[in-house]
Amino acid sequence: MPSALCDQEQGQEQLIRTMKKKLSHVDARGKLKMVDVTAKDVVFRRAVAGGRVRMNPATLKLVLAGGLAKGDLFATARLAGIQAAKRTAEIIPLCHPLEITHIEVELQAEPPDALKIVARVRTRGRTGVEMEALTAVAAAALTVYDMAKAVDKGMIIEDIHLIEKKKSAKR
Repeated sequence: MPSALCDQEQGQEQLIRTMKKKLSHVDARGKLKMVDVTAKDVVFRRAVAGGRVRMNPATLKLVLAGGLAKGDLFATARLAGIQAAKRTAEIIPLCHPLEITHIEVELQAEPPDALKIVARVRTRGRTGVEMEALTAVAAAALTVYDMAKAVDKGMIIEDIHLIEKKKSAKR
């Protein structure tokens, strides 16, 4: 048994050394840190994220008809996504606060039982905006759930993912 523990400890130490080399948010002692982006160039950055809220077909019909008691689900979810993207650094501990120049959140019905959410975020900065785009989608999806939960508690938020991340010297 002592040999197995020693092998396990060596394996964990190797994993930590490998992670330190690959993870920019971990210092040489294994402690979390915010990445220093001071030396990076300011460039145009864009990210697109997507996700989906699955629901009962009857719920989707009610949403599309504007029949929810809480009001306009589409406008409210878009606004929630925009607000969340602007506040990402307050929600995700190691994200840099960014000067976001554009946020767009779209919701589209995918009959018979889903709403697709896409967020596009742009900036000129030293670091990317993918976390802002992902946060926008998550907040919009949570808002959809909140607004329709009275009629459908079985909704499923799924497939929140990064679709695209780009940077370039020019827009």
